[in-house]
Amino acid sequence: MSAQTLTDTVVADLVADATAAPSMHNAQPWLFRYARGDRTLALRADFERAMPAADPTARALHVGCGAALLNLRVSAAHHGLTAATTLLPDPSDPVFLASVRLDAGPDASRDRADEALRALHPAIADRHTSRYPFDEQPIPDEVRARLVSAALAEGADLVFLVPPHLETVLDLIRDAEGYDRGDPAREAEQERWTRFTKTDAPDDGIPDYAFGPRDASERATNRDFTGTGAPAGRARVLFERRPQLALLSTAGDRPADWLRAGQALERVLLAATLDSVSTSFATQPIEWPDLRWVLRDPVHGTGNPQMIIRMGYGPTGPRTPRRRVDRVLTIEP
Repeated sequence: MSAQTLTDTVVADLVADATAAPSMHNAQPWLFRYARGDRTLALRADFERAMPAADPTARALHVGCGAALLNLRVSAAHHGLTAATTLLPDPSDPVFLASVRLDAGPDASRDRADEALRALHPAIADRHTSRYPFDEQPIPDEVRARLVSAALAEGADLVFLVPPHLETVLDLIRDAEGYDRGDPAREAEQERWTRFTKTDAPDDGIPDYAFGPRDASERATNRDFTGTGAPAGRARVLFERRPQLALLSTAGDRPADWLRAGQALERVLLAATLDSVSTSFATQPIEWPDLRWVLRDPVHGTGNPQMIIRMGYGPTGPRTPRRRVDRVLTIEP
């Protein structure tokens, strides 16, 4: 792609792909600014969409923005562009999360890396969070290995949980869900991002059609977006007896590490989508500091837990709403 063909339309396409990323409660806490003169996109945090009760350090906000950044890099590769990315380029401006300079065509040293990103592009539109039951079919070892490699490519570790660590983590998820329901500030914050489509036409948040059913055994790992006010008639079904969970961790635990974790998370999710593996999240214990550290593997765990991913074979989940590109993208001369 030549410099002349990097049009505003292409930039808008890149940002549209970026904003397909997941974020906590689908708050979409990102803004983009494109400078035509130096062909650079700036990713900035939108702290008006932060969640001070459940995410007081903005860790999850950074993870979500990191996921959007990975999608942007994938989309750039798809369009024949290299995306030279710098995390936190201005230490005096914590809102400025990343700069991405877009150049024409990969050079020889980067061609293989960009080809790997380009292969993920079809999954951007197909990746959706599924809060539905999965079947008991195990994910094959070769698929697990690809997902572990996807995380490693972005500087993170992905470990599939096995007993007895798995049982410990499942207990922590349920404990944290109970803590959430007993915390009025978190309950109110979650309710702020819940959307009921009979009365709303949402462009963000979690719509009611994406809540998923309740687990008849009360053992599901998914966050219950109905909170303490579950609507009458909501379906109750049995979920998998032993969920397949993976823990994503990073060596450090600072804003740059959170951005790397988000990129690793989205790379894992896109790779899983290409392998027909459905995914959802179980972030509840990560949001409670006294539970987060217990998530580590008691034998081998040394990293900082950033995300618990539930994986399996089953419904892919519905598409959730996104803000229009012109609401999140500013193009400057």
